Amino acid sequence: MESKKQIILVPTDFTPVAGYAIAHAVKFSKILNKEITLLHILRKDDDLHAAEQKVKAQADETFKTYKIQPHTIIREGTIFSTIGEVSNELNAELVIMGTHGMHGLQKITGSWALKVTVTSKAPVIIVQEAPKRDTIERLVFPVDFKKENKEKIGWGCFIARVFNSKILVLKPTFKDKGFIMGILTNMRFTEKYFKNKEVDYEIFTAEPKKNFADQTIEFARKTEADMILIMTTKAINYTDYIIGASEQHIIANEAKIPVMCVNPRPTIVGSFSASGC
Repeated sequence: MESKKQIILVPTDFTPVAGYAIAHAVKFSKILNKEITLLHILRKDDDLHAAEQKVKAQADETFKTYKIQPHTIIREGTIFSTIGEVSNELNAELVIMGTHGMHGLQKITGSWALKVTVTSKAPVIIVQEAPKRDTIERLVFPVDFKKENKEKIGWGCFIARVFNSKILVLKPTFKDKGFIMGILTNMRFTEKYFKNKEVDYEIFTAEPKKNFADQTIEFARKTEADMILIMTTKAINYTDYIIGASEQHIIANEAKIPVMCVNPRPTIVGSFSASGC
């Protein structure tokens, strides 16, 4: 497939959650006019012919249901590295992956999270159930003291633009002066950016002395948000990026709200972030 095509990559193992990921991909595909590619990863001893039949049947069922015909790829490997490899080879704009929540995410959000999410240059949206709406009305945008927060603003702006979403900015409460300064800096940057881009947003403050990840999930649940946007954070003494404990908790949230994970990069990647934001 030509690398210039704008592709939404959906890993599939033919489980119901993979079907949910396809449904979310269709939502993005229809509004963004992007192609969908289904990726099935074979283990070493799996039957290639059987896998080809299954992935073709799933692609045909997708067309029957949504009138969108996905491309298909079968690749031998592991989910921990192959998803990122294929995403980067195709220059995918977005990866949408289904999961079974906390139980199913244990091996994904543990030490292997780096190889699942971070190896993809494209943002990864992790979903646990089918979309509740055909749009994204409300996007929860948690802001903390980390400098990487600034890099996800363009993606928030993009989602707001294409889906006409309202961004719900949630900031934590800290007493530590170092944390406070980082939060204030990020909030000033966020507000200025959204105002300049005429993005519809509202700011909320989390309660003090409570876990910010828990409050982010609860806030998203109460506001009936369609998505939470987070970033991976740089690990001390490592050259790559990892998902920390709080990010893991948000990804596996029991409210089953989709979570978009963005990796900090030295340069903007993908046409999503270049589309007017």
